[in-house]
Amino acid sequence: MSQQSLFNEGIEEFDLPDSELHYHPQFLPKPTADRLLHDLKEKIEWTQNTIRFYGKESLVPRLEAWYGDPGKSYAYSGIHMNPKPWTEELLEIKGPIEKQAGVTFNSVLINYYRDGKDRVAWHSDDEKELGQNPVIGSVSLGAERKFKLRHKKFKENGHKAEIMLQHGSFLLMKGSTQHHWMHEIPRTAKPIGPRINLTFRIIL
Repeated sequence: MSQQSLFNEGIEEFDLPDSELHYHPQFLPKPTADRLLHDLKEKIEWTQNTIRFYGKESLVPRLEAWYGDPGKSYAYSGIHMNPKPWTEELLEIKGPIEKQAGVTFNSVLINYYRDGKDRVAWHSDDEKELGQNPVIGSVSLGAERKFKLRHKKFKENGHKAEIMLQHGSFLLMKGSTQHHWMHEIPRTAKPIGPRINLTFRIIL
């Protein structure tokens, strides 16, 4: 595994080839993160989508929601989502991470992992509507979950990494990361609580 973590003023930089990752473990103060976790669980309009894979339909192993500017729809794996209007809580998160990222996000995909059985499989955030070098701002609330990365040429070069995404953390992925790397949140047998992840995006 090729991984080097440098801590600098609360930011961890990961020295991985073909990537630009910036991890802020304690981006949101705990009281703020606690409140947002509670409010989002109660106020977001959650949906459990159905995905078609090799001709079979199955329920997505998590709850999802899509919010953003009017007209900024999103589709992946045959699932099409139209944006619901920004909420007060989402805008509260959006402002600070935009200052850190240096961009203006116009949409957010929200995933609700109810327990350790919920997961997301290996994928890259590289859909056409995200542009050439997508900027993805990922905020985690609730139970810590393992975020695994592997290079798309993993079998050749062996590059991989893991990050424990903490409550109130912010992971910024930029540059060519989505071209060369895949990521997943694996299932865990550990008895853990719920987690909400918000991946802010720019739909062109």
